[in-house]
Amino acid sequence: MSKYRFPRSLMSAMGATVVAGAVLAASPALASSLSVKTVSGAVQTAAGALAAPVNLGRTASLNGVHAEVSTYGQDVSNYQADHDWNASPAKFGIVKATEGLDFRDKAFARHWSQLAKKGIVRGAYHFAHPANNPIAEADFFLSVVDQQPIKPGDLLALDLETTDGRSVSEVNAWAKAWLARVQAKTGVKPMVYSSWNFANTYGAGLAQYPLWVAFYSGGIVTPPADWKSWAIHQYSETPIDQDVSTLTPNQLRSLGRPA
Repeated sequence: MSKYRFPRSLMSAMGATVVAGAVLAASPALASSLSVKTVSGAVQTAAGALAAPVNLGRTASLNGVHAEVSTYGQDVSNYQADHDWNASPAKFGIVKATEGLDFRDKAFARHWSQLAKKGIVRGAYHFAHPANNPIAEADFFLSVVDQQPIKPGDLLALDLETTDGRSVSEVNAWAKAWLARVQAKTGVKPMVYSSWNFANTYGAGLAQYPLWVAFYSGGIVTPPADWKSWAIHQYSETPIDQDVSTLTPNQLRSLGRPA
């Protein structure tokens, strides 16, 4: 997902950019807007990424049960500072706000404003560093996000994908403390973003928080750890992080800031 402020290797060995059994759109109209051309049964999206073949089922796995894929989205950071949301077919956008104790994403305010003008669901995320105090990181995240105008339905998320050398139990306790702090201060249960493997290892006891899972290999995405379902599936990071949700835009908003 390349969310570090500095270069790093791509997340895990899940190199495939296709998601089998799922498509980008919930409707033929949106599928048409995304589809530029087909190559060997696959769809070349407007963003340039190769997605699974469009089929009438338009399904994704939700705890082993096939559910209709409802909403296509994208997520970005300062690495995509010039991303044009007006030209994007996304129905939701999630943007990096902060990392650690002191890093403010330089593109956050621009992305946040563009998403507000477009009127689609928007969310902000914080990249966790478990070597630091979780309460301090949570407060820093909210201090940056709350400097921008707040809208009902704004999503909040914790990006949990590095250990900083901490143990499983330490990372797990850190995440619980951060999530509880943000919930206590905002009334929102933040989403947990993580790769499938990381969530399965470090995510015990976090199922009360909506899951945003990264899984780039084809096949059914069974929820990791204690989760019974996922809210968002990040299925590709090429050429931009791309996501699908089984929730409608209004259902996604219901997970965000209260009115």
